[in-house]
Amino acid sequence: MKKYINPLLSLGTAAALLGAIYFQNQQIDGLKKQLEIQPVVGGDIQKANLIDSLHDELFNAKAENGRYELSLEHLYEVNPKAAKQFDDYMSHETE
Repeated sequence: MKKYINPLLSLGTAAALLGAIYFQNQQIDGLKKQLEIQPVVGGDIQKANLIDSLHDELFNAKAENGRYELSLEHLYEVNPKAAKQFDDYMSHETE
Protein backbone atom coordinates (compact mmCIF):
# COMPACT_ATOMS: atom_id res chain seq x y z
CA MET A 1 0.00 0.00 0.00
CA LYS A 2 2.89 2.38 0.79
CA LYS A 3 4.30 2.08 -2.68
CA TYR A 4 1.00 3.38 -4.17
CA ILE A 5 0.66 6.48 -1.95
CA ASN A 6 3.44 8.57 -3.55
CA PRO A 7 2.24 8.05 -7.13
CA LEU A 8 -1.37 8.73 -6.10
CA LEU A 9 -0.40 11.94 -4.30
CA SER A 10 1.65 13.06 -7.29
CA LEU A 11 -1.21 12.26 -9.66
CA GLY A 12 -3.73 14.08 -7.42
CA THR A 13 -1.47 17.13 -7.14
CA ALA A 14 -0.95 17.24 -10.92
CA ALA A 15 -4.71 16.92 -11.51
CA ALA A 16 -5.45 19.72 -9.01
CA LEU A 17 -2.84 21.96 -10.62
CA LEU A 18 -4.16 21.32 -14.14
CA GLY A 19 -7.73 21.92 -12.95
CA ALA A 20 -6.75 25.24 -11.34
CA ILE A 21 -4.98 26.35 -14.51
CA TYR A 22 -7.99 25.37 -16.64
CA PHE A 23 -10.48 27.30 -14.47
CA GLN A 24 -8.20 30.34 -14.33
CA ASN A 25 -7.99 30.39 -18.14
CA GLN A 26 -11.81 30.13 -18.35
CA GLN A 27 -12.18 33.10 -15.99
CA ILE A 28 -9.59 35.15 -17.92
CA ASP A 29 -11.42 34.48 -21.21
CA GLY A 30 -14.73 35.54 -19.65
CA LEU A 31 -13.22 38.80 -18.37
CA LYS A 32 -11.68 39.54 -21.77
CA LYS A 33 -15.09 39.09 -23.40
CA GLN A 34 -16.62 41.49 -20.86
CA LEU A 35 -14.04 44.13 -21.74
CA GLU A 36 -14.80 43.81 -25.45
CA ILE A 37 -18.56 44.18 -24.94
CA GLN A 38 -18.60 47.22 -22.65
CA PRO A 39 -18.78 50.47 -24.63
CA VAL A 40 -16.75 53.42 -23.48
CA VAL A 41 -19.17 56.10 -22.28
CA GLY A 42 -17.95 59.33 -20.76
CA GLY A 43 -14.43 59.57 -19.52
CA ASP A 44 -11.57 60.84 -21.62
CA ILE A 45 -13.24 60.39 -25.01
CA GLN A 46 -16.24 62.52 -24.05
CA LYS A 47 -13.98 65.19 -22.56
CA ALA A 48 -11.83 65.26 -25.69
CA ASN A 49 -14.92 65.69 -27.89
CA LEU A 50 -16.15 68.54 -25.68
CA ILE A 51 -12.75 70.25 -25.80
CA ASP A 52 -12.65 69.92 -29.59
CA SER A 53 -16.14 71.38 -29.87
CA LEU A 54 -15.29 74.31 -27.61
CA HIS A 55 -12.07 74.90 -29.53
CA ASP A 56 -14.06 75.09 -32.78
CA GLU A 57 -16.55 77.54 -31.25
CA LEU A 58 -13.71 79.70 -29.92
CA PHE A 59 -12.06 79.73 -33.35
CA ASN A 60 -15.32 80.86 -34.96
CA ALA A 61 -15.78 83.63 -32.38
CA LYS A 62 -12.21 84.86 -32.89
CA ALA A 63 -12.67 84.87 -36.66
CA GLU A 64 -15.86 86.91 -36.36
CA ASN A 65 -14.18 89.38 -33.99
CA GLY A 66 -11.35 89.77 -36.48
CA ARG A 67 -13.85 90.57 -39.22
CA TYR A 68 -15.43 93.27 -37.06
CA GLU A 69 -12.00 94.79 -36.36
CA LEU A 70 -11.10 94.81 -40.06
CA SER A 71 -14.48 96.33 -40.93
CA LEU A 72 -14.02 99.05 -38.31
CA GLU A 73 -10.53 99.85 -39.64
CA HIS A 74 -11.98 100.12 -43.14
CA LEU A 75 -14.78 102.34 -41.84
CA TYR A 76 -12.18 104.64 -40.23
CA GLU A 77 -10.57 105.03 -43.66
CA VAL A 78 -13.82 105.53 -45.57
CA ASN A 79 -15.95 107.46 -43.06
CA PRO A 80 -14.10 108.49 -39.88
CA LYS A 81 -17.14 110.22 -38.36
CA ALA A 82 -19.31 107.07 -38.63
CA ALA A 83 -16.45 104.94 -37.31
CA LYS A 84 -16.10 107.24 -34.29
CA GLN A 85 -19.85 107.03 -33.65
CA PHE A 86 -19.71 103.24 -33.91
CA ASP A 87 -16.71 103.04 -31.57
CA ASP A 88 -18.34 105.35 -29.00
CA TYR A 89 -21.59 103.41 -29.11
CA MET A 90 -19.81 100.09 -28.73
CA SER A 91 -17.68 101.36 -25.85
CA HIS A 92 -20.34 103.15 -23.82
CA GLU A 93 -23.85 102.13 -24.81
CA THR A 94 -23.55 98.34 -24.92
CA GLU A 95 -22.34 97.77 -21.36
